[in-house]
Amino acid sequence: MLPATAGDNPGRPRTEASFAALCGASPVGASSGKQRRHRLSRGDGRQASSALWRIVLTRMSHDPRTKASVARRTAEGKTTREIMRCPKRHAAREAYKALAASAGQAAGIPLTPAA
Repeated sequence: MLPATAGDNPGRPRTEASFAALCGASPVGASSGKQRRHRLSRGDGRQASSALWRIVLTRMSHDPRTKASVARRTAEGKTTREIMRCPKRHAAREAYKALAASAGQAAGIPLTPAA
C-alpha cells in the first residue's frame, strides 16, 4: 500500500518529509499554553497511515530495539499515541528510501554516484 501512495509517478514525493506528509506520518503542532505536543497529520493517505500503524504495532510487539524504546518512553510518562508517532515516522522514512531506490532503478539511474 505504501508504494501506491506515490501514485503512478514514484518520483512525485521529492523528499522524505513530503512522503511522510502523504502517508499522514508528519508531525503537526498541537500545543496549548505551556504544554508542547505534536500529533500526526490526518490529511492524506489514510490507507498508507494504516499500513504504517500496522508496521509499528508489529515492531512494538516483536522487535527488541522498539520494545526497549517503548519501555523507555513509557517510563518518561508518554502515552501510547505519543510513543507510536516516532517509529511511524521512521517507518515512513524507510519506505521512502525503498521507493526512491526502486524509482531510480526503474529509470536507469545508478544508486551510487560515479567516482
